[in-house]
Amino acid sequence: MMPEAAKKAVSAFVKKPKSREAEEGSSVIFEAETEKTDAKVKWQCNAKDIASDSKYVITADGNKHSLTISAVTREDTNVYAVIAGGSKVKFELKVVPKPAKAPADGPNVNPEQAPDPPAAPTQEDTSTPVHDAPSAEEAHPPDTRQDLTGLFTERPQSGEVTVGENITFVAKVSAESLLKKPAIKWFKGKWMDLASKSGKHLQLKESFDRNTKIHTFEMHIIAAKANFAGAYRCEVSSKDKFDSCNFDLIVHEARAHEGLDIRAAFRRTSTDGHQDSGELDFSALLKKRAVHAQTEADVDVWKILQSAPASEYEKIAFQYGITDLRGMLKRLKKMKKEEKKSEAFLKKLDPAYQVTKGHKIKLAVEVASSDVEVKWLKNGQEIHPTGRYIFESVGNMRYLTINHCSLADDAAYCCKVGDEKCTTELFVKEPPVFIVKNLEDQMVMKGERVELECEVSEEGANVKWEKDGVELTRDESFKYRFKKDGCKHVLIINEATKEDCGHYKVKTNGGESMAELMVQEKELEVYQNIADLTVKAKDEAVFKCEVSDENVRGTWYKNGVEVKPDARVNISHIGRIHKLTIDDVKPEDEGDYTFVPDGHAFNLSAKLNFLEVKIDYVPRQDPPKIHLDCMSHTAESTIVVVAGNKLRLDVPITGDPAPTVIWTKGEKVVTEGDGRVHVETTKGHCVFTIEGAERQDEGVYSVVVRNPAGEDTADIHVKVVDVPDPPQAPTILSVGEDSCVVQWDPPLFDGGQPIIGYVLERKKMKSYRWMRLNFDPYPDTTYEAKRMIEGVPYEMRVYAVNGIGMSRHSPASLPFVPVAPTSEPLGLCVDDVSDTTISLKWRQPERIGSVELKGYGVEYRKEGTDEWIPAQQGLTERTSMIIRDLTTGDKLEFRVRAYNMAGPSAAATLAQPVTIREIMQRPKIWLPRNLRQTLVKKVGDTVNIMIPFQGKPRPKVTWSKDGEPLNSTFANVRNSEVDTILFIRKTERKHSGKYDLQVQIENVEDTAAVTLQIVDLPGPPEALKIMDCWGFNVALEWKPPKDSGNCEITGYTVQKADKKTMEWYTVHDQYRRTHCVVSDLIMGNEYVFRVFSINLVGLSPEPCCTKDSVYIQKTGILYKPPSYKDHDFSEAPKFTHPLVNRSVIAGYNATLSCSVRGIPKPKVTWYKNKMDITNEAKYRMLSKHGVLTLEIRKPCPFDGGVYMCKAVNDCGEDVVECKLEVRPQISKEEKKDVKK
Repeated sequence: MMPEAAKKAVSAFVKKPKSREAEEGSSVIFEAETEKTDAKVKWQCNAKDIASDSKYVITADGNKHSLTISAVTREDTNVYAVIAGGSKVKFELKVVPKPAKAPADGPNVNPEQAPDPPAAPTQEDTSTPVHDAPSAEEAHPPDTRQDLTGLFTERPQSGEVTVGENITFVAKVSAESLLKKPAIKWFKGKWMDLASKSGKHLQLKESFDRNTKIHTFEMHIIAAKANFAGAYRCEVSSKDKFDSCNFDLIVHEARAHEGLDIRAAFRRTSTDGHQDSGELDFSALLKKRAVHAQTEADVDVWKILQSAPASEYEKIAFQYGITDLRGMLKRLKKMKKEEKKSEAFLKKLDPAYQVTKGHKIKLAVEVASSDVEVKWLKNGQEIHPTGRYIFESVGNMRYLTINHCSLADDAAYCCKVGDEKCTTELFVKEPPVFIVKNLEDQMVMKGERVELECEVSEEGANVKWEKDGVELTRDESFKYRFKKDGCKHVLIINEATKEDCGHYKVKTNGGESMAELMVQEKELEVYQNIADLTVKAKDEAVFKCEVSDENVRGTWYKNGVEVKPDARVNISHIGRIHKLTIDDVKPEDEGDYTFVPDGHAFNLSAKLNFLEVKIDYVPRQDPPKIHLDCMSHTAESTIVVVAGNKLRLDVPITGDPAPTVIWTKGEKVVTEGDGRVHVETTKGHCVFTIEGAERQDEGVYSVVVRNPAGEDTADIHVKVVDVPDPPQAPTILSVGEDSCVVQWDPPLFDGGQPIIGYVLERKKMKSYRWMRLNFDPYPDTTYEAKRMIEGVPYEMRVYAVNGIGMSRHSPASLPFVPVAPTSEPLGLCVDDVSDTTISLKWRQPERIGSVELKGYGVEYRKEGTDEWIPAQQGLTERTSMIIRDLTTGDKLEFRVRAYNMAGPSAAATLAQPVTIREIMQRPKIWLPRNLRQTLVKKVGDTVNIMIPFQGKPRPKVTWSKDGEPLNSTFANVRNSEVDTILFIRKTERKHSGKYDLQVQIENVEDTAAVTLQIVDLPGPPEALKIMDCWGFNVALEWKPPKDSGNCEITGYTVQKADKKTMEWYTVHDQYRRTHCVVSDLIMGNEYVFRVFSINLVGLSPEPCCTKDSVYIQKTGILYKPPSYKDHDFSEAPKFTHPLVNRSVIAGYNATLSCSVRGIPKPKVTWYKNKMDITNEAKYRMLSKHGVLTLEIRKPCPFDGGVYMCKAVNDCGEDVVECKLEVRPQISKEEKKDVKK
């Protein structure tokens, strides 16, 4: 059945450009003429727009347009197109090299420089020259679905490859106008989907560039084979958009590198495949002198294929350049080649079967003989019956059942009977695998192990991992490892590096999930900082610090000079603790000491203060003295301590006699052993200690020393510094497509140190893992977070950082969803305008995004002003609005914006201002087509007629019937600005007639008429009379009814009744005439008649009956029945179908069947080895319609023998017998021994 020809599209072109062929270096001009002079014309090359430059010159003169390509090169060989409106014309440019000038000495031409001979035309070539080829639009009407969407920004191009080499086809799709990710399919030929063929030789990859918003799809063919050649197709679709592209792959045989192959030169011209047949061809050794325009005689390849055996198809296809083998086989089948009828098969296998993974399938074939044995093969290997493969034999049918189909069952199957066989192909379709648990975003430190885990709906399912659109595979470095544990799939990265940052995606055939991995450099945390020391001569100074990584080494510096260990200086590193110990401190040891961890850009510093004790001769009465000589060498100093650390001040004192020491904080005296803050006094020293300093320990501490000679006082300022309080809960100021702007307030307490900055974290709502967004403190309180997934809800929290450390995290922000504003509304236009109102309408935006649309905001302003005035308070969800209370004569501009969570979209505006003034419009009635003819209704029906009209200002509407105005009690009328309705709740016959409608504005009017016909059931016919009676016939006659029901009488129904029973029977139905003859009456009966009239409503309620009856007279004929002799149907038993010898397997039920006939019904007896087995429980005898069956339940070898069936009746008897062989079962061990 040939497909119907497509309707030819209306073209916008009067003259179309033709395909051209040009020499390299020349200029080419393509010309086109449009039907309209103001048509916008666009030129394209390979689906990309062309702009005028030094290479391309585009001109337009009225309706004449031209494209000039100067200095063409081989790269200009492409497919070009010109577009005007909805019409697109494609044409080609082929660039050929300049013909080389032949030298005078023709015989010395280098064979390598000689041009190649023209290739012999294939079956698909056409004899029409290229420049005369019809344009693409003439040959095929433009596919509106494809041409108007144009999803491809770069289409895959045809390519050539040598056997064993690789080739890549690339397709690019722009995502700017798409609501979701496009779906792409790669096909070979017309139907083979390549997604299921991915493997060693074929890989499909895809990636997405967020900057350019371009999806890139790649098809990699690895180590190409000769059978890879053919036609390919790439299809891309997204919601209601679609695009496709065809391209070809040519695979060349591998070329030998040794130079001239003498064996190939002396090839034979055989076409039958035999090496020793045909004539030798020496043409490969001859030098090419000139190219003669010779063409070989046309060869009909299809005739050769029809007469050739199937085993030669591939060889013939290769010889004549046919690459689409499947298409060739389909065409051969359509040519209705007369094949030999198979002797072994009555019905063969279907060409192909398809089954879902895990289901079962049954392959059926019908053989010519019920006793023949068949063999089943899979990919050429014989199949033996198992739990999964079940063989069945029912009559002539042979079945192969495959249970629980897996991907391993996707193969070619063959049923073989003797030397004949029939084949089929089974395709196993994998069910969709869904992702139950999605991937989680992760942030790790450099060198850590990463595990990305997801869970799918089925165990053992195949998944594909991708990073930034590139498929991940196991490489030699074992960078990535893939782990399967039931339904769980894990991607393991042993040691993460900065290069591993990106978006990771796991794909199944039923869904995908994406997560982001961020890798940061390890941050070294300081658990204990080194503290300033004040020591005396000969004492020991110990600088100690503790860091988070015990493997980190470091260097100590004094005033910028590296400290080397010696007899007095000892440097130690035990675990996370680093120590610098200085014994026998001297004045020259005073200075700034710094510890610098290796590989980290920070340091820890402290100062060593040398306390010089002056010993002077004092008299017996020496007043006390506090020797607090540090920092500024004043008695008053400030000491800073980190909250939680220990503060110990060793204050030297002198005095004779020994003074008493009193420490106070404000008015409170600190005594020895006073809890966490306490003092100790020894000879020459008083020690002030704070264990685990807290904020309340901050203040001024006074020390007073007294003896009889006097007293001394010193104030020590202690400042406790801590990490800051957590900031307030952050607020989301705005959101974008993959970003948000977050703001927060500084903490109420900064810990006594200035805030250095802030650290932010985010997490998905349904996740428990927080991801850090910055490692270096961020100084401001407003931050833009990026690289989020649109449509996924997130939460944010903030840490404050000062010189001491990082605070606790703030409360989480309110959940938010990154989303971009929608695109602008489409199609904004004015629907109507009056003196004070205007009606606008528009369509929803093309791109809405992943969150719902809140509504639309409509605004207007006077021409020349900048202030936009909202048309109403709030948003409207409708795509139309009537704006009222406007000033007549104002020129206003209008705009509409769509709002979602991200805010307003770009504005859709009218092209020019609108003047608020009603436009006069002539009245016009738009009478519906169904009202242009008579409207027929039944009595009691409801009439509801709506007639639209137009006219401005609002016209006056008048209804009348038969020239009289309509009364409201007769019919109801409702009028609006655009239509009028005539309503009759319950119609009567009086409502029939002509209704006139008049629409009038001042002196201008328009009229229309509607004819209404109300019909009812007709009345009964009149004057039904019996006109004549003869034999078994009666002639009747009547008159039409007086009341036809206001419509035509379509016929009559005539009925008769016997006066004895008075049961009425229809004689004629839908009878058109007013007289008829009733025949086939029964003699001796008396009849009466009646007639109903019929119209389009139905039968008349009452019939018209005959006043008199008619009697059918009896005749004097006597019937004498003939006498017949009874026939003797007796027959001796005879078996019509004998018993057949059988061979069965022990343990399986066996049946023996035969058929017998005989009258009267014969008695049947079964015998085994001439012994009656009628009463044996092992046997069951069945008899149905002469078919006799003996069922032997689970026979054993002893049940073999001669079985006989005997049928006996009064007329005789008959016997039939057969032999039954019972074979023992073969155990699995015996089968294995047989195979060995």
